Amino acid sequence: MSFFQDVFSVFKKRDLVFLESYKETEGVYTFLFEKEKDFTWKAGQHGLISITHKKIKTATKPFTLASAPTENIVKITTSIGDDPSEFKQALLELKQGMKVRTSGPLGPFYLNDNSPSLLIAGGIGITPFRSMLKQIEAEGNMGEKQIHLLYIDSKKSYLFKDELDEMANHPSISVTYLDSRDDLHQEIDKFTSLYKDNGNYYIAGSKSMVDSISGHLQNNNIAKRNIKKDAFYGY
Repeated sequence: MSFFQDVFSVFKKRDLVFLESYKETEGVYTFLFEKEKDFTWKAGQHGLISITHKKIKTATKPFTLASAPTENIVKITTSIGDDPSEFKQALLELKQGMKVRTSGPLGPFYLNDNSPSLLIAGGIGITPFRSMLKQIEAEGNMGEKQIHLLYIDSKKSYLFKDELDEMANHPSISVTYLDSRDDLHQEIDKFTSLYKDNGNYYIAGSKSMVDSISGHLQNNNIAKRNIKKDAFYGY
């Protein structure tokens, strides 16, 4: 079903008006756009963002929407290094009032029931989980969901930490910050021993990280059907 929804959604195109951008931390930037009232998505999904203010070789790339559908802005957060791609250079050149085009929303990476859920974020992979937790917070139904976020970042920069800490004050949500893979595996094993295949497992980060953690979960006898993956590629 999701495949056919995505095929339909990819033809839903709209322009987003750029508001502002700012540096989150070293090498990570957030871009904010106006949100039209009829634009919605499921928290955790992504859109296809197209550069329209200049001609570049590859003008369209997928970006997770870091904002929740209930927020009044569209937010994308991405890593941008010292030698950015043509696409990311074009993002940095955006001025207030300029537009990008988006298609979507796309993808099955969202919470779809009230089962206990383990969210595993690596670095910039925190973006879909910010959207999910902000949406739950806005809906006011956090008591129905047991959610544990594991956030690993070897640089200990931890994007959105203040917001995550605030949301973690609710008894249904816990957040654990990690900086080593061994510690991450230990935390994952605690969750799998409690919930096994009665839990849902979401992984977002670099492809190598996502593949590694997925393999670890399967070695712990977690079925593939209970593992959802969102691999981030550099571009």
